[in-house]
Amino acid sequence: MAGSYHKAPESLGSAPPGCPAHASWSPLSSEYLANPYPIANSLRDEHPLFWAEQLGHLVVTDMGLIEEVFMTPDVYASSNVQDPIAPLCPAAQNVLGAPDFNPIAVMSNRQEPDHARIRVFTRQGFSNRRLKTLEDYMRSRATKLLDEMIANGSPAEFVQQFAFPLPAEIVFRFIGFPPEDDRMIKSWCVNRKAFSWGHPTDTEQVAIAEGMLEYWRYCREFVASRRDKREDDFTSELLNAWEADPGPDRDPDAETGISYAEVESVVYGISFAGHDPVTALMCNTLLCLLPRRDQWQALVDDPSLAANAVEETLRYESSQISWRRVTTQDTTLGGVDLPAGTRIMLNFASANHSPDRFENPEVFDITRDGANRHISFGKGIHFCLGASLSRMEARIALELLAERLPTLRLSDNQSFNYFPNITFRGPDSLHLEWS
Repeated sequence: MAGSYHKAPESLGSAPPGCPAHASWSPLSSEYLANPYPIANSLRDEHPLFWAEQLGHLVVTDMGLIEEVFMTPDVYASSNVQDPIAPLCPAAQNVLGAPDFNPIAVMSNRQEPDHARIRVFTRQGFSNRRLKTLEDYMRSRATKLLDEMIANGSPAEFVQQFAFPLPAEIVFRFIGFPPEDDRMIKSWCVNRKAFSWGHPTDTEQVAIAEGMLEYWRYCREFVASRRDKREDDFTSELLNAWEADPGPDRDPDAETGISYAEVESVVYGISFAGHDPVTALMCNTLLCLLPRRDQWQALVDDPSLAANAVEETLRYESSQISWRRVTTQDTTLGGVDLPAGTRIMLNFASANHSPDRFENPEVFDITRDGANRHISFGKGIHFCLGASLSRMEARIALELLAERLPTLRLSDNQSFNYFPNITFRGPDSLHLEWS
């Protein structure tokens, strides 16, 4: 699948010569999934970077080195960020070998100069006009979901009643997907998380691959329907841009325009990135705030603190605790010589708790100055396209909850389960109560 959206590695690789190695640590261990921060801090204090044998990646724990990687995209490519972290079984490879499964790298995993060419059109989709339209819809939909949750009574399971449906519906309406397809699309997106960032069994890999193939076919059919009949949505805007300047469809070396295949793949990619991490962010914000009653009360008294509370959550208990890169050439990072093709995991969990960047980093403080200096949305040319939308969704949700449910609290005696993957972090369920 050369040049495709997902490329599975053939092996886990081996440590670069002279690189410190860790034989036992895994970001998929039960201890790390339950609470990565003490372990990540310890790893950072031991080594700014090391080879994780069980993962087959160089792990970078130091904020300065992570920033160096992000700001040198010609050396540290983003082409592997959507790839499975381990080789796929033959049966799953066979499913994804279907002739019509051909999504291509477009945004997070596309290199320059094509990334900049495509980003012109995707960035236009996140214009102030469209974000304003989405904000009005978001507040209206969030209010309705909250009304239903309150009507159903305390206690409530927050993920299914609010945090899961809201971000998904926002991004699906943004793309233009019809509401009646929401549940089906959500199920496909959950599978994507396991495929690219988890360690599914062979049987699970096959089931996931079948779902991904089905979802890709759905995206292609949807884009085709919008090609014939445009609406006021992101997909139609991309198609208008393609029709006005189908550069790569005319000339493979075109420096402007967007191809039809790229439009299909943007739709395929953004549908996951635009909602699952936001669900986690909403839950993590409440997990940080509600046990700290003084900070929750401060937010209730002053809703303008919501925006900084979201930033502090992104730093302290991020919904994205790692990202990946791969070296395009032989290079040196942190004094370690890396050959071309070295796969890298950037550990946000350790970097966002760096004591040389944040005063008292293990303290959650919604009034913290500089909370937004976290690395959770990346940095440089691949800075998260949907960062503003994610922040807005989480802020609005928090403002409404503080206004409508000032006595909100976590239910007692609940345990939290985290979907086993190396990157995205948020509880599968969250039980809340109020008076």
